[in-house]
Amino acid sequence: MKLIIAIVQDEDANRLVNQLMNEGLGVTKLATTGGFLRAGNTTLLIGVEEDRFQHAMEIIEQVCKSRKQIAPAPSSMVGMPSSYTPYPIEVVVGGATVFVLTVDQFIKL
Repeated sequence: MKLIIAIVQDEDANRLVNQLMNEGLGVTKLATTGGFLRAGNTTLLIGVEEDRFQHAMEIIEQVCKSRKQIAPAPSSMVGMPSSYTPYPIEVVVGGATVFVLTVDQFIKL
């Protein structure tokens, strides 16, 4: 068994959870906050058997596409002496950060 820990952007989360559940995959949703943009994201815990692992990864890749977004400049730049007011910057968001762990034992009480 594998445990997939997928960190996805909030706007992709519900669609991904629905798709995974429609395919019969169990998923636990945790609200988290990202470090770079200080924006909300969602961490999903997905337990899958070895034979369904690749299918779960394909769903994540299909739903969580990267895209460009305009974001405010990082706050560390604001208020610096002799600095100008920073303009918003274009950043790539979306996609997914995925960690895969091998599960030695799974117990459901």
